[in-house]
Amino acid sequence: MANQPQTLTLPPPRTYTRTDFTALRAFVQRLPAATIARLYYDPELAPHAATPDAMERYLRTMRDDLVQLALLHGSPVLADHLKASIRQHGSAKLTAVTLRMVGQASTLAAAVPAVAHPVHLWFRPLVARRLAGEGIATLGALIDWCNARGGSWWRSVPRIGPLRAATLVAWLRRHEKTLGVRVADDVDAGPGPGALGPPDGKGGTGDLVVIGGSPLAPRLAPFERLAVPAALSGGEGGAGGAATQGSATRGTNRATAFAFIRAPHDLAALHAYLHRYRDRPATLRAYTRELERLILWAVIVRGTAVSSMTVEDCEAYKDFLAAPSPAFTGPKRSRAGGRWRPFAPGGLAPDSQAYAVRVLRAAFAWLVDVRYLAGNPWAAVHDPVTVTREVAVQVGRALPAGLWTELRAALDARCARHGNAAEGPEADARQWRTARAAILLMGDSGLRRDEAAHARREDLRRVDLPRVDLPRSPQGPDAAAVWALTVTGKRRKQRTVPVSAATVRALREHWADRGRDFDATLDSAPLIVPLVIPATGPALKKHGGAVEAPYTADAFGHLVRQAIRRLTVEFGARADIPKEALVQLANTSAHAFRHTFGTRAVARDMPVDVVQTILGHASLQTTSIYVRAEQQRMLEAAAQYYAADDDPG
Repeated sequence: MANQPQTLTLPPPRTYTRTDFTALRAFVQRLPAATIARLYYDPELAPHAATPDAMERYLRTMRDDLVQLALLHGSPVLADHLKASIRQHGSAKLTAVTLRMVGQASTLAAAVPAVAHPVHLWFRPLVARRLAGEGIATLGALIDWCNARGGSWWRSVPRIGPLRAATLVAWLRRHEKTLGVRVADDVDAGPGPGALGPPDGKGGTGDLVVIGGSPLAPRLAPFERLAVPAALSGGEGGAGGAATQGSATRGTNRATAFAFIRAPHDLAALHAYLHRYRDRPATLRAYTRELERLILWAVIVRGTAVSSMTVEDCEAYKDFLAAPSPAFTGPKRSRAGGRWRPFAPGGLAPDSQAYAVRVLRAAFAWLVDVRYLAGNPWAAVHDPVTVTREVAVQVGRALPAGLWTELRAALDARCARHGNAAEGPEADARQWRTARAAILLMGDSGLRRDEAAHARREDLRRVDLPRVDLPRSPQGPDAAAVWALTVTGKRRKQRTVPVSAATVRALREHWADRGRDFDATLDSAPLIVPLVIPATGPALKKHGGAVEAPYTADAFGHLVRQAIRRLTVEFGARADIPKEALVQLANTSAHAFRHTFGTRAVARDMPVDVVQTILGHASLQTTSIYVRAEQQRMLEAAAQYYAADDDPG
């Protein structure tokens, strides 16, 4: 019996990820286990990296597993070498060369990516944390995120730039077969084939896209990239660089008298009209949106030049605004990507339809005034029917007092300093301190998004009020100080708003992160600036190459939305946050903090005329909505109080 052969059953081998192999390579090269754990693992997600001893045990176990597999599946020469090393040292001593040979021979130990795998198993901790911060916890969730957003998917993930995004997408494509999920063709870090190219850097339009195709499968492009077929350009003898070459047909509504603008075709005329609003970015953006929608519809759906539109065409477009075809609609996407669509799903609300008609009527009236058009067909078109609302401003999204307090506490916790590391927790805390300063500037001073984005340090001053008995506070001298900030709001009107001591402290910490002294005498500086500007062409162009260029209004809103989204994920794991509060927080926009200030100010008995001055409302009636909102909350609380008295239990 003793000499009979016996069957040895081995347990199934462990599986290791690419990160584990990278960590083992560093271990073989004698990198300290503590450094390996910090560089390649997140201790909260990988328990074996919680301590240096645990990390070393894990890597030694992995090394022994790989050696055993190499002995079973490797070449005889490698097996003899490993056996000799084990006899001499008690365990195999590997070098960088032998580790590579062992890795090749032990491919059975390599884990196969699966859609359910957490991202931290395959990507470095820094990347995994940024993905998890947006709710992208698994490889499957990452693929779904990319497929839903196309080539610009990485723009909504903080500090995931185009180069790192390209690396992630390339890795996902290599493992499509094992993952069992396909990455969409247009998911890439750059614009990709068929997408819109970057600006040419010379004030031109860059790569143009000639719009056309059928209404069911249109070839679309935003206004700054589109070109019009010559036959529908409304010009004569070709349309230059704004249209394809070919025979052009002069628009039937073109004026015959001397024109005041040098516009050879419709697209040039529309550019001339929009140029009037170059110093009013919000207006320019809104008018551009309406004109690009019109020209896309006229060329692709109606097959007519803008300068040939009749009243019947205008009425047809008015109907189209209420129910645009599915090919023209889609979720909000980057204008530089191939998935951009001019309309959101569901069409426009009646108020938005009426606004579009009024904008187009005004644009055509100007084209008539400058003698480009002979007449204005929109003058004969009635505005869409709308309902005049009792309350013009909706304040229902203002955060309740309890949720506002929880939000501020969570921001303070996230902003706590974590050493002086350039990357990792401290870099994340600096970004949170930027977001906190932005949120408090709106929530405690009632500023609009654009006003907060363009607020400047030289316009913020401390005001002494000797005749006012201000209570002193142990929180510091600023707690009893009154700070005033002058901003330029809607209709280019200046106003002065108060700034809370908490906001000043947040701004002071943000300035410290910038390496600036908040209390030093400064000639000119934005209050809030991005701490990190990606080294990409669009980012550098947006910030004008300046070291401390201010946020744009859109970027400022994006900063706030990113912070709110991450806090919503954090609050979702807490049992003390009601579901209704989570839903409201998830839908909170930057403008909601302005409403939060108005509601809280009225609740704390600030005079309504003072609230009106701070918010910059033209009419006291507009400010009175916050009084009615607070009265509504009072009645709801009273109803609950009376219901408790009537409860027989």
